[in-house]
Amino acid sequence: MARAAVPGGLKTRRSWRPARVVERRPETATAATLALDVPGWPGHEAGQHVDVRLTADDGYQAARSYSLAAPADGERIEITVQEVADGEVSSYLADDARSGDSVEVRGPVGGWFVWKQADGGPVLLVAGGSGVVPLMAMIRSRNGVSPAPFRLIYSVRSPEDRIFDHELRRRAIEDSGLDVSFIYTRTAPDDEARPVGRITVDDLVSPGWTPESKPTVYVCGPTGFVESVSDLLVGLGHDPGRIKTERFGPSGP
Repeated sequence: MARAAVPGGLKTRRSWRPARVVERRPETATAATLALDVPGWPGHEAGQHVDVRLTADDGYQAARSYSLAAPADGERIEITVQEVADGEVSSYLADDARSGDSVEVRGPVGGWFVWKQADGGPVLLVAGGSGVVPLMAMIRSRNGVSPAPFRLIYSVRSPEDRIFDHELRRRAIEDSGLDVSFIYTRTAPDDEARPVGRITVDDLVSPGWTPESKPTVYVCGPTGFVESVSDLLVGLGHDPGRIKTERFGPSGP
């Protein structure tokens, strides 16, 4: 399976770099986006992630991986962190981090789950919970520079859990090449026609492309979600070689 080239040499990407929080934006009650200035950042592709390390006053260190939420912008990067119950790193980043705080980052990491402007489309994005973060980086990377049609199917527990909600809705209105559909697994808006429940074949058929359109598909979310969606897509006839997946722990819808 071919792997995409990633910016920066291997040694550069494996080195820890000092980073400073320059902005914090709440996304939901339990998620926030942090903009970080990282001197010497080598750049990255949409879909990659970074390792973030915290160091306590007593020298104790803890590191976790987080997807990059925005395209490369010089030495500034963005991550969107969903708080995990009892998560020592996510709790600090999502709740307590403020402008001026210092952390360390390492990366970019990953070369397969990426989308570049030259890749074109169509592109089908399927997200579960905070799995929307790397897919949002792809949507933002596409904006204004690529005519590739994108569709996002975004599964969340409730309307309150929609990360990037206002931006996604605005982009879907302003950009005819982007379609956004929400799926609710526990609580839905009063005007939502679809019953609450996990993603089904009908959800993938109606708002997504047919296998004959040969879309490149990116699926990101909790492990169970990714496995279920991938199985549904293959069952519909999508080429497994065109389905790229990224998964994380048990949190999510």
